[in-house]
Amino acid sequence: MSAPSRPADALPGHPHIVRRGDALMIEALRADELARRFGTPLYVYSRAAIEQAARQYEDAARDHPLALRYSVKANSSKAILQLLQRRGWGFDVVSGGELARVLDAGGSADKVVFSGVGKTDAELLAALRAGVQCINVESTSELERIDRLAGGLGVQAPISLRVNPDVDPRTHPYMSTGLRTSKFGIDQAQARQAYARCAQLRNLRVLGIDVHIGSQITTLGPYLDALDRVLELVRDIEHDGIRLHHLDLGGGLGIRYAGESPPAPGEWIAALSERLRARGQGHRALLVEPGRSVVGNSGVLLCRAITLKSTLERHFAVVDAAMNDLMRPALYEAWQAIEPAVLREDGHALRYDVVGPVCESGDWLGRERMLDLREGDVLAILSAGAYGMAMASNYNTRGRAAEVLVDGEQAHLVRERETLDDLLRCERGLPG
Repeated sequence: MSAPSRPADALPGHPHIVRRGDALMIEALRADELARRFGTPLYVYSRAAIEQAARQYEDAARDHPLALRYSVKANSSKAILQLLQRRGWGFDVVSGGELARVLDAGGSADKVVFSGVGKTDAELLAALRAGVQCINVESTSELERIDRLAGGLGVQAPISLRVNPDVDPRTHPYMSTGLRTSKFGIDQAQARQAYARCAQLRNLRVLGIDVHIGSQITTLGPYLDALDRVLELVRDIEHDGIRLHHLDLGGGLGIRYAGESPPAPGEWIAALSERLRARGQGHRALLVEPGRSVVGNSGVLLCRAITLKSTLERHFAVVDAAMNDLMRPALYEAWQAIEPAVLREDGHALRYDVVGPVCESGDWLGRERMLDLREGDVLAILSAGAYGMAMASNYNTRGRAAEVLVDGEQAHLVRERETLDDLLRCERGLPG
C-alpha cells in the first residue's frame, strides 16, 4: 500500500523509517500492513537505508586506498549480501557456513577475508580451495595448521595475523574483543615472534596485519589508540624483513539505539587516514569490515501484542516475538526503541515491560516503555537490522521469523517463515 500524502517525521537515526500521521512507515509501506500481509514476528529491512549507509563508506573510499569488507555476522541474509555484492563490496566471514553463504550470493572469494578464533580444518580447507583473499590468523597453533593444510593442497595460504592491542573500546564487555583478557587475537607482545615464525613456514604468504577491538564503538579514541599501537608493531615487523601489504582495521562502528552520537563512516575513515599520514604511513592500503553500521538501523522487528496483563508491581505486554527472535536485550541488556505501528490517542498509556512467550525470565524485549496498547496491536522494535535474525534460534521449538526487504512501494519476501515441519525435518526417532 502506498503512503498517504501527509507530512512525515523521520525517527532519529532511521531516515527511511518515518511516522506519517499515525502510521509507522518503512519507506513507502505501512508497518501494520506488512504485519498483516506477512505475519509476525517479522523482520523488515529498508533497502534505501542499507544503500545510504553503504554509500557513506563508498564515498570515504574515494579519498584513501580502502577495501570494504562487510561483516557477514551482523546480518547474513542472502538478499542483503547480494545487495552489497552488486555494489562492489567484499565480505568478512567467521565460519565455513558464512563463506558458503557469500559464494551462494554471488560474492567473489578473492574479496573475502576469513576471520574467527576457532576455524576447523574443514573450514580452512574450504577457504583455501575457494581462493579467499586473506585468512586472519589468531594463534601460532593456527599458523602451523594452515601451513600444513596449504602444503597438502600445494598452495600458499594468504594470511594476516590478528593482533590484540589491549585497547579498551569502552563498550559492553561482551562486545570488547581487543583487551588482553580476550580470547581473540595474538598478544601484541608475542606478535613479532609469530611473524618471524610465518617467515619460516614455506606454505604461507604474509599479506598484512589485522586488529579488531570490539563492536558498538561510539568514539574515535579507541580506534586511534589501537592504530598507534599496531603501527609501532608494523615498524618492528618490517625491520625484521617482513613486508606488510595492508592494514585490516576491523569494524565495530556503533549506531544510534538510544541517543548515541557515533562518528559517521567518513569521519572514522578520515581520522584513520590522517593518523596514517601523520605517522608517515599514508601509502598503506586499508581494509575495514563494517557490519552493524551498514545494516543496523535499516531494520525493524514487527510483533503483535498477544496478552496485556498486570500484577501488583508491573504491567506486561506479552508479544509474539521472543528472545529466540531477538537475543540482544537478554544477552547484552540492550535497549532498542519500541514504536507502535499505529499511534493511539486514547489516553490509556501505561508503563509496560514488553516480553515474549518463551519460558525464561530473561525473555524481555523492552522494559518500562510508555505505550498505549490494545491486544492485537503491532509493535515495531527498531534498530533490529544487525544481530537480530543472525542470532535467532529455535528455542522452545519456535520457528524463526520471516524476512522482508522493502524497496520503495515493493515488499520482497527474502526468507520464508520456518514451519514445524522445517524444525523436525532433520530429526530421527529411536529405532523400534
